[in-house]
Amino acid sequence: MTNRLSNETSPYLLQHADNPVDWYPWGEEALTKARTEDKPIFLSIGYSACHWCHVMAHESFEDPDIAAIMNEHFVNIKVDREERPDLDSIYMEAVVAMTGQGGWPMSVFLTPDGTPFYGGTYFPPTSRYGIPAFQQVLLGIAEAYQTQREKIKEGGEQLKTRVSQSLALRADPAALTPDTLDRAYHGLASRFDATHGGFGGAPKFPQPMNLEFLLLYHHRTGDKKALDMVDLTLTQMASGGIYDQLGGGFHRYSTDARWLVPHFEKMLYDNALLARVYTHAWQVTGRPLYRRIVEETLDYVLREMTADYPASAHKDGCEETSGFFSAQDADSEGEEGKFFVWTPEEVTSVLGDEAGEVFCHYFDVTPGGNFEGKSILNVKMDVGTAAEVARIDGERFQAIIEQGRQNLYQERERRVKPGRDEKVLTAWNGLMLAAFAEASQALGREDYRQAAECNAEFVLAELRRDGRLLRSWKSETGHDGGQARFNAYLEDYAFYADGLLALYQATFAPRWFAEARALVDHILTHFPDPNGGFYDTSHDHEQLITRPKSLQDNAIPSGNAMAADVLLRMAAYTGDESYRQPAEEMLAGMTSMMQQYPGGFSQWLSVLAFHLAPPREIALIGDPTAEETRAMLDVTSGAYRPYQVVALAAPDDQVATSIVPILADRPQVNKHTTAYVCQRFICQTPVTDPASLERQIT
Repeated sequence: MTNRLSNETSPYLLQHADNPVDWYPWGEEALTKARTEDKPIFLSIGYSACHWCHVMAHESFEDPDIAAIMNEHFVNIKVDREERPDLDSIYMEAVVAMTGQGGWPMSVFLTPDGTPFYGGTYFPPTSRYGIPAFQQVLLGIAEAYQTQREKIKEGGEQLKTRVSQSLALRADPAALTPDTLDRAYHGLASRFDATHGGFGGAPKFPQPMNLEFLLLYHHRTGDKKALDMVDLTLTQMASGGIYDQLGGGFHRYSTDARWLVPHFEKMLYDNALLARVYTHAWQVTGRPLYRRIVEETLDYVLREMTADYPASAHKDGCEETSGFFSAQDADSEGEEGKFFVWTPEEVTSVLGDEAGEVFCHYFDVTPGGNFEGKSILNVKMDVGTAAEVARIDGERFQAIIEQGRQNLYQERERRVKPGRDEKVLTAWNGLMLAAFAEASQALGREDYRQAAECNAEFVLAELRRDGRLLRSWKSETGHDGGQARFNAYLEDYAFYADGLLALYQATFAPRWFAEARALVDHILTHFPDPNGGFYDTSHDHEQLITRPKSLQDNAIPSGNAMAADVLLRMAAYTGDESYRQPAEEMLAGMTSMMQQYPGGFSQWLSVLAFHLAPPREIALIGDPTAEETRAMLDVTSGAYRPYQVVALAAPDDQVATSIVPILADRPQVNKHTTAYVCQRFICQTPVTDPASLERQIT
């Protein structure tokens, strides 16, 4: 038997379609049933790669006795937090207000009108660690709903008021000074782990936005310590178990402080943000390790997290368009991490005794293991040191390691793979689009550029309707096509606009700039909050108990921070004050939060750094295929230059000059490729040689 979730597209919801619980997706049918039958709602929110979501499902939602209680006393609703970040945001805030902490699975009890009155996260089937048994919670809530209705209503209204408060951004333009950046830098430095890198203790998250800000701070001030913090963190992460040493890509976070034992799921957004910061770190330092990590991570995404679909129109060489999948699970065959761990016997059976011993020495594979009796591959010393310890020639040692990685990867491919969440989310695809676009330019990888363009073709064709974006797309089993659902959120528009601007700078195809500008215009039209900033949902979104507005950066940038970013970049390209002004007002309203809590507002800090630079507007006029044009582009893109926007057009390209305003009215000088460098539209003398351009933008 299946429940109503069998008609959904979310892999997470489909995982619960065979539960004995009479699950409903969020929607009018479930809400009407709750009102008609006067039953409270049990709302369970999670996501497919969530380990404890799987645990609670197996322990409780698959139990017929617990399901019978749920079906008798509640209307039960399942939500994929990745499809509905609005519901997740609203009810997570309520759970944190009630309990002081949040997480997933999220378990919330609502009145029929959607007002929360009790909640928590994971509830076990029997009482343990001070957490009541889920069955006890269900029966207690059911009784209270019948006997203490007024008390529940009063408490619920108080919670509703609390989660409905929208933070007003009170702009103080005088606060937009480098002092905010300095204070934030010192705040981050005080939390830095000088031994292992990263910030704070266990569990330790990558926090790539903190690292991006530190790179910007180093670029702005020359502060060596800022770069050292980035360098230590990226090196330790690349050497640790949080990084998949065989297949590439990063796991979600480390359960310890030294990046050894990860929570094994892989999320698209983590790998997008980390690929981007490793790209920037490679541009700054030239370290081969960082380039290798970028390429291995993006190659992993192309290999395992990309679905190709026949293109409806073969544009720009895309015979197939591609969407990026959302996540891979931590578990395989019911065990967390089983796919990724090794024993010495398993290694030597593949590589042989001599090569196996070398491999185990380098990657810390030991008889006792470092994770439940087996070993997570990690690197404790550099190749040169390891070769000396093993008394093996360095080149031979390196060859053994590289061949061993390839052979063990092939052996691992025979194992049962972790499950994969194959829905395509617009916002997360925007993050990965930007990573591919920037890497294509920085590393000279044509395949990455094509991957970026084919993703843009896919998202703009499949996840847009009547000019408006949609949130989620999932292929239909047995069909070539798929289904796109749900109104897009602020983060979808902002992240994808950012990706398209990165793609424009990698290709200089004016279409991508026009598409990015259209998305930014939608933000200004459909999401503004009169109190400053933007709501997470559009003005014509489903009416909920409140209209959420998120300002804090979490695992991904807040929609508001990224909106401010793309608004400022669009202002630099166009000179249009309607883009610059709201972004500047948002930054002015956020300075206090940036200074006090830099780790929670690091994307905002990066946006502020861009604003204060101020950014250079670089317009190049020349034949894109000409050697002299490529030489000029090598100057603008060959190094880490975060405070600039770049545009390019051929001298006779009237389409490009009409679409990208900074290209307008820029003639060539003496028929040579010509660069115009401006700041806030005050321009220097146009130049026609790379050396002069270098001097103007350095």
